[in-house]
Amino acid sequence: MIGIVQLGLVFTLALLLGAYFTPLARQAALRFGIVDRPDNPLKHQAEPVPYLGGVAVFLAFLIALGTVLELDRTLLGILLAGTLTLLVGLIDDFGVLTPFAKLAGEGVAVFALLRGGAVIELAEVPEGLRWPLAALWLLGVCNAFNLLDVMDGLAGGVGAIAALALACAAAITGQHALVAVCLALAGALAGFVMYNFHPARIYLGDAGSLSVGIILAAVALDIRWSDTSPAGFLAPLAILAVPLVDTAYVSLLRARAGRPFWYGSPDHFPLRLRRRLGGDVRRATTVCYVVALLGGLVGLAMMALLPWETALWMLAGYVVLLLALLTWLARVPMAEP
Repeated sequence: MIGIVQLGLVFTLALLLGAYFTPLARQAALRFGIVDRPDNPLKHQAEPVPYLGGVAVFLAFLIALGTVLELDRTLLGILLAGTLTLLVGLIDDFGVLTPFAKLAGEGVAVFALLRGGAVIELAEVPEGLRWPLAALWLLGVCNAFNLLDVMDGLAGGVGAIAALALACAAAITGQHALVAVCLALAGALAGFVMYNFHPARIYLGDAGSLSVGIILAAVALDIRWSDTSPAGFLAPLAILAVPLVDTAYVSLLRARAGRPFWYGSPDHFPLRLRRRLGGDVRRATTVCYVVALLGGLVGLAMMALLPWETALWMLAGYVVLLLALLTWLARVPMAEP
């Protein structure tokens, strides 16, 4: 059993390593020209910003985790899937992958997780649908974090908040290995966000957003949500609401406009929020953090503290709040300032 001291160590080590590796990754990206250039209307940075932040995050996560954990089949599957999506995203950061090739690479990572036992195990779900639904969940959350990475500090900070919420959930169910996984990821992301908060000196890149997304999705599948409450299986929807809602939002708007969901456009709700706040990136990012934190608290309450009916009312209240926010932001024109 992993003790509190070890869990504290893994978080602290990941935080320090994330803060150490991130400037090194920045230097490497600048040396080899791996940068995001302001070459289209959707990019507002004054000068090219280096990628490779995701590599720094993953290295910090992996090293910190390896100091405290003996890896079983499930955890090896999570690490393998994270590595595969990191490589797919890294290639995509060079701009040489088509959307189909990128999805195929993610599919290989999802297959590794399914082989490792990442399957929906709800009794209410027919056995024949558990693997397909698990695959859909893993792909959905993975790409949701990829799409969310549109503003300084956003995906990294929201990912760290979600990882901490999942760590608390895993602690409630006594799954201490998953607690360590989540704390390692949260610490690594926190170390990275020091350099990614506006004005960003380095970006997470597809390598980082895809690997963070699939790790969080896999952990959410492995936690025994319904051990403490019948409504627990809905908790991940609240904990990961910010990326999931943003993906649904932009997909709907792009479908109405006749564009594919991967088409780049400024209709993400955090970008509309930034416009509402007069272009203040820090305030917009902070509001998104608050929304993510509220979702984490709602998810944990649904899982551990409340009876079924109260939990559903709490989730409904959170959904109403999100819908009100999106309705308010829908009036913001798509054109960026």
